[in-house]
Amino acid sequence: MAKDKTEEVSVPATPAATLQQNLTVDDSTASAGYANFCRVSSTPEELILDLGLNPNPYAQGNVTVHVGQRIIMNHFTAKRLLSALSMALQRHEQAFGVLETDVRRRVKPSVTATMPRS
Repeated sequence: MAKDKTEEVSVPATPAATLQQNLTVDDSTASAGYANFCRVSSTPEELILDLGLNPNPYAQGNVTVHVGQRIIMNHFTAKRLLSALSMALQRHEQAFGVLETDVRRRVKPSVTATMPRS
């Protein structure tokens, strides 16, 4: 994993004073995972993200997806996450082009090669 990172975080000014916070992120015990499936549900107090791996995303019939990670957060944190993800995706699309999420629009028609007959 990456080493500790220290970031300067500006906190909005309060009537009393302007605050500065040094935030150290320790990711030495973080585990990495991959998900191609996400289910979002919520309660009045929390938002729940279930992340998993669907080994056959185009399978027909009943498919069981095993959830490998469940992230539970309050709605304030979820809104900040939404904003951060939106900004990251905008930067990615500016650099690499628009991400098309509809797979049918991404599929290019195949060209059938015809062999000349002798």
